[in-house]
Amino acid sequence: MLRENPYVLWFRDCTSESLPRVGGKNASLGEMTKAGIPVPPGFAVTTEAYDDFLSDAGIKGDIEHALSQVDIQDVVSVEKASQTIRQLIESAQVPQRIGEAISASYQILAKECNVADLPIAVRSSATAEDLPGASFAGQQETFLWVRGSDQVLYKFKTCVSSLFTPRAISYRIKMGFPHEQVLISVGMQKMVNARAAGVMFTLNPAGGDPSKIVIEGNWGLGESVVSGEVTPDWYLVDKVAIEILKRTISRKTVEHVVDPDTGEVVTRDIPPERQNAPCLSDE
Repeated sequence: MLRENPYVLWFRDCTSESLPRVGGKNASLGEMTKAGIPVPPGFAVTTEAYDDFLSDAGIKGDIEHALSQVDIQDVVSVEKASQTIRQLIESAQVPQRIGEAISASYQILAKECNVADLPIAVRSSATAEDLPGASFAGQQETFLWVRGSDQVLYKFKTCVSSLFTPRAISYRIKMGFPHEQVLISVGMQKMVNARAAGVMFTLNPAGGDPSKIVIEGNWGLGESVVSGEVTPDWYLVDKVAIEILKRTISRKTVEHVVDPDTGEVVTRDIPPERQNAPCLSDE
């Protein structure tokens, strides 16, 4: 029954054709799941939920008015509009039918993973992310180690509001994208208990060689790599022979880890004995 809910689509049911409903990130997670890649399980809260949320809350007109006041040449006006819109969204009540769909799906995911109050990543997935001539990637927010239905619903709203960060507003105006044509879905995905994490490119981004894999990593969760807080370890791997061709082991000073006392993600200094050690084994 939940699979047919207009507000939730499980990753296992997402494909590239689902992009208008679940955004680029969630559609890709669905394609990787179908390809047999061990993607942590989860579900997408659809763009219908986003649209109905704003409509039911009665704030669409207020959002449009705030955006109409933006002067792209005036940083203060962009920041003021962003602050107004984000406050409108985050203070609004999630409609009961949407909240129930999200909470029920979260409970099903927790049961499937056999973990009460399952820690999840709440991930933004806009319908315009990586397009020819424009890249919207990284403009919206993601939250890690979110636990419990109340926090999940709150972070859903915060993810939705991040469609209106100053950077996102300015970029859409600059690229000529009408604000109302860019929608947002929110992914709810089981957290990985990562000893090390980072980014893997399935070709070499420097030149586009498809026979090579590039891996960048650091201790802890991947946020420190994505945000540029550290210079990560770097590996060039031959895709055919699965051999490491080159490596650069960097001095890594900070990591993102879960505080066992608070259950929240914190940034902490990496002990000296691990700063210059490879975060990944050759295997």
